[in-house]
Amino acid sequence: MKKKQLEIFLQQTPDFIDPKPSLEQYQTPATIAADMLFFAYQNHDIKSRKVVDLGCGTGIFSFGSKALNAKQVIGIDKDNDCIRVASSFAQKHHLDITFLVQDIKDYDFSADTVLMNPPFGAQKSNQHADRLFLEKAIAHASVVYSLHLTKTVPFIQKMIKSLDATIERAFDVSFPLKSQFFFHKKLMDTVSVSCLRIIHLPAEG
Repeated sequence: MKKKQLEIFLQQTPDFIDPKPSLEQYQTPATIAADMLFFAYQNHDIKSRKVVDLGCGTGIFSFGSKALNAKQVIGIDKDNDCIRVASSFAQKHHLDITFLVQDIKDYDFSADTVLMNPPFGAQKSNQHADRLFLEKAIAHASVVYSLHLTKTVPFIQKMIKSLDATIERAFDVSFPLKSQFFFHKKLMDTVSVSCLRIIHLPAEG
């Protein structure tokens, strides 16, 4: 599958039914998801691999991973509405994906690759959520692909080093944020976001 074909397919991903500001539920645009997925695919981190989509939302990374021939795909989200929507789409398109309603804090797993767009931690109720996602992903997978606010990357680099991992900055993009919550003052805004490839280093000795 070519990247443009993947993007066209991912454009069909359903949006959130009732996005929750406390969970910072913003749909990852198909073009950004396709860029990240195809980058992971080219690095041999998807095809024939076990992939976990942490905080999967309505499933865009899960769908893309399966379309790129991942061996096994698991999507995890604590929002039951999201899992219901994602499961329905997967069934409609005959995609063999396991979706679980689960708080990532309580979920133990092993994976070759984690793909995620974690909360940016912009809401007071959700501060440091991105750290929780990173800690969980790095502890349980060999490679992690994750989206983060570009301005936070220097801090994240230090944190990732403390978790015995190293970081590659794949690319930066403008991430559109449409007006969907009561506190939004613009119909559309954009933030600079970096796609990071994170590798869990083997223990010394």
